[in-house]
Amino acid sequence: MNIIVIVTDSMRADYVGYLGGKTKTPNIDKFAKEGTAFEKAFSESLPTMPTRTTWWTGKTNFPFRGWQQFDHWDYLLAEVLYSRGYTSALISDTYHMHKPVYNCGRGFDTVVWVRGQEYDPWIVDPKLKVDIRKLYRLRGDASDATWRSHAEQYIRNISVRKKEEDYQIPKVMKEAMLWLDRITQKQKDNLFLWVDCFDPHEPWDPPEPFWSMYDPGYKGLNIIDPVPGPVKGYMTEEEVNHTKALYAGEVSFVDKWVGIFLDHARKLGLFENSVIMHTTDHGEPFGEHGIIRKAAPWNYTELVHIPWVIYHPEIGKGKRIGSIVQTTDLMPTVLDALKIPATLELPFLAPAKTGTFPQDEVMGKKIISMDGKSLLPLLKGEVPKIRDFALIGHAFQSHTIRGDDWSYHLYIDKSKPSELFDLKQDWWEQKNVIDNNKALANDLEKTMENAIASLSK
Repeated sequence: MNIIVIVTDSMRADYVGYLGGKTKTPNIDKFAKEGTAFEKAFSESLPTMPTRTTWWTGKTNFPFRGWQQFDHWDYLLAEVLYSRGYTSALISDTYHMHKPVYNCGRGFDTVVWVRGQEYDPWIVDPKLKVDIRKLYRLRGDASDATWRSHAEQYIRNISVRKKEEDYQIPKVMKEAMLWLDRITQKQKDNLFLWVDCFDPHEPWDPPEPFWSMYDPGYKGLNIIDPVPGPVKGYMTEEEVNHTKALYAGEVSFVDKWVGIFLDHARKLGLFENSVIMHTTDHGEPFGEHGIIRKAAPWNYTELVHIPWVIYHPEIGKGKRIGSIVQTTDLMPTVLDALKIPATLELPFLAPAKTGTFPQDEVMGKKIISMDGKSLLPLLKGEVPKIRDFALIGHAFQSHTIRGDDWSYHLYIDKSKPSELFDLKQDWWEQKNVIDNNKALANDLEKTMENAIASLSK
């Protein structure tokens, strides 16, 4: 059995067709019909790098660590599969992962970094003149120096674009298809491919026809990369709507290339013996709570509700599941599909004593466990749910417990009061009802505290 995971960063659930979105995503929608679509999938540790830690460890991380490198004692998904003889590749333009301190290549046989995304210091020629005024607006405060530098870097990075294939997601998908072409000439089983695409993350500037697909008559400023912060006083309603249209165009552009990749996998026969997933790390705020982009550690619906489809060649085809699942469940699901025990006793090499040579390493054993749960029982219809609620958080900033009926938000530094929302009546969490439901809020906080206390670091 093979494992293929496709990540498209910052893809809001309500912008995907199979979850009711109006954005055109025919290829992802087709894939959702082939596999199992999860209607209530939620992030756990936010944002970008913490989610990768969750995916690759199967652990709930936000109570213990934040945006940081992997710990040396982590046993990552790729390392587990390496120990079981899988041939693997990581192909990505998520440039945060490329930063050496994070060492995201651990366990992978092949790593391909596609350079030039967002503020990646890829093209650094100081002689290259850039003009950010047509695509950016600064805030006129102390943040301007930083964001001007970011904007200039991105304009340099995209200066080499001449055709659609020069954009980031086509380059990532073409590299992934190339790896599959090469490797399947040698083997078609025991493969692990992680395709980590930064799109549709900002900046939102897809090529035509996607650029003008959702707001063709707009004549104002194209703000492709708003400075994170309050919307009021920074962007007009018309500008926000246009930026949302650019984001929608980016989503449809991503969908096109996800479809090209999936069709290629089909032609190679990989749908016959592969578990294939499409998902994202988080969504994106567009003013629903007064901020644009991820300007605050607020675990509201627009940020934490995510799309997730799992295709298994033998089970769950055409299924939709309405019970709660989380990013924490990805690694346990992969291991279950490969019949690798959820509680792992793994061999590892350790020096016999300090200062010894590599040949003096001795074989030891390391036992790890995960907080997440396999989703295969849901795919098989063996259980109606695997958990009663989701635990969500920004490390050391905010903790959230979210069930089917209620969500409760606790802010660690108390700069923002706790919030309670009735999700049955208020899915987008606009009306805080904690004053009239304090006993319920207290119960939810205790449940959350107990759940966190039961976790292993």
